[in-house]
Parts: sequence; structure tokens; C-alpha cells
Amino acid sequence: MDVFPNLEIEQDRHGHSDGYVAEKLGISLQEYRLGKESGAFLRSKADMLLDMYDTPFEYLFERMG
Repeated sequence: MDVFPNLEIEQDRHGHSDGYVAEKLGISLQEYRLGKESGAFLRSKADMLLDMYDTPFEYLFERMG
């Protein structure tokens, strides 16, 4: 289960697969999925996601439960 449900929502809303996002971030698919599951992204990758989905940090990286 992903730690950041809003990241999953935005990714789905834009029609982006995990593979597409991983490629845009310049990381492997496994690394991207691990980041979503563990809640650990490098700051530079988090910033890229914020730009990609044009959302505030507090929204995109709001933790589940």
C-alpha cells in the first residue's frame, strides 16, 4: 500500500503509469515504487513530482492515516 494516497490520485488523474513517472524522475521503476511504499524520496525527486503535478507539498505528500 502506498504511503501517499494523493500522489497516487494525481498520478491516476494525469494518466501516468509508475513506469512513466519513474522515467521522468530518472530512476528505476523499482526505486519509484519503493519510494511510494516507504514514503522516502530524495528532495530533488520530490520537487520534480511537485512540479509535475503542480500541487503543494502538504497535499501531495500527505501521509495516510
